[in-house]
Amino acid sequence: MFSNKTVFISGASRGIGKAIALRLAKEGANIIIAAKSVSEDPRLGGTIYSAAQEINEAGGRAIATQCDIRDEEQIIDAVQKGIALFGGIDIVINNASAISLSNTEQTETKRFDLMHDINVRGTFLVTKHCVPFLKKSSNPHILTLSPPVNLDPKWLGMSVAYTISKYNMSMLTLGWAAEFRKIGIAANALWPFTTIATSAVKNLLGGDALIQKSRKADILADAAYYILQKPAKECTGNSFMDEDVLREAGITDFSHYAVNPNETLQRDLFI
Repeated sequence: MFSNKTVFISGASRGIGKAIALRLAKEGANIIIAAKSVSEDPRLGGTIYSAAQEINEAGGRAIATQCDIRDEEQIIDAVQKGIALFGGIDIVINNASAISLSNTEQTETKRFDLMHDINVRGTFLVTKHCVPFLKKSSNPHILTLSPPVNLDPKWLGMSVAYTISKYNMSMLTLGWAAEFRKIGIAANALWPFTTIATSAVKNLLGGDALIQKSRKADILADAAYYILQKPAKECTGNSFMDEDVLREAGITDFSHYAVNPNETLQRDLFI
């Protein structure tokens, strides 16, 4: 299904992005790793080079491209390097994201700008520069890691700066689904029911205690795997939830995704 297909993934050096990359690599995909980390931060783990090695060992082919998606020239460079090696782009995964669960007074201007530069502007620019190549694919998909838009004030009130940046990613997805429907490029969003065990969850949200109540990133990787198999012309404009996708694929036992099966899972903040 994914043999010789090329996938551009932002933020693929660790966490959810890397998990998706490894899942698709097992099926023979080529992965363009677009991420910033070229030297390892002990708090975060992983670099574009270590991710590339794991992807190659999993059965795929990887190119490690240092890319801060706030910088349009770096995006263009990453796309062109991937095209030069693999010849095209079939799938775009908009995974890179910044988070700050702070209220209005506590949100520093630079943090507000960071979230919008990465989550909104970066997502837009990555997609913009991949579209010319997606048009040439036989089954082109854009998949963005963002939640269903819910305008219940309680979701906005908790951390409005972060929430609107993530909702913007979802609205971009809905807009692309409408814009690209006639040319057959699918655009969908994907989000988890529970917190996911990533460095962001550990370092910014709840430490090891929250990690123990979270699921592994593999659940999103498996969900992405099933979404990206679908015919692009028939599957677009959806805000998918991981469990729903897996149930549709016939998977009903999610226990193996839990970091600690003995802990009660923490539902995601948008659910």
